[in-house]
Amino acid sequence: MLKKTAFATAIAAASLVTFGHAQAAEYQIDTEGQHAFVQFKISHLGFSYILGTFEEFDGQFTYDPEDLEASSVEMEVQVNSLNTNHAERDRHFLSSDFLDASEYPTATFTSTGFESTGDNEGVVTGELTLHGETQEIEMPVTLMGEGDDPWGNYRAGFEGSTMLTLGDFGIDMSDFPESMHELELYVTFEGIRQ
Repeated sequence: MLKKTAFATAIAAASLVTFGHAQAAEYQIDTEGQHAFVQFKISHLGFSYILGTFEEFDGQFTYDPEDLEASSVEMEVQVNSLNTNHAERDRHFLSSDFLDASEYPTATFTSTGFESTGDNEGVVTGELTLHGETQEIEMPVTLMGEGDDPWGNYRAGFEGSTMLTLGDFGIDMSDFPESMHELELYVTFEGIRQ
């Protein structure tokens, strides 16, 4: 369920913006502490919205404020971890009618570039693979903050969102209203510097 502008898995709020340390640093996305989320919103027949999340994913990013082009992000999402708080609907979303999770169990995102658009803001470009299809997408991202945490780690946190057209990924939505042909993907996470 996922416009070529803007899951990008789940999925990339990180190739980022100018401030922080003077050298590139590797960060592991903090999924263990539940400080990361890959979520989506899609219209339900034009009457309301369905909100969902992918609960299992992993990733890392590199951030260099002195050389933004060297910044990068990679993420992998387990499609079967989809949860919309309705088991029957989840099974339908994961079936061959939509995501076909048994055939395509993972979605991945690998960044290919970054463009700064202002203080702590930019657009990350990369390849999103979903439902067996790979498309280049763009996601506006924001650096929310960085610094020491109370446990002796150094963290950086980001968020981003984009619109995805499901048909671009081979998901046939022709039997549904046009309002359901796109979904909004929202990603937010903290990374722990390694």
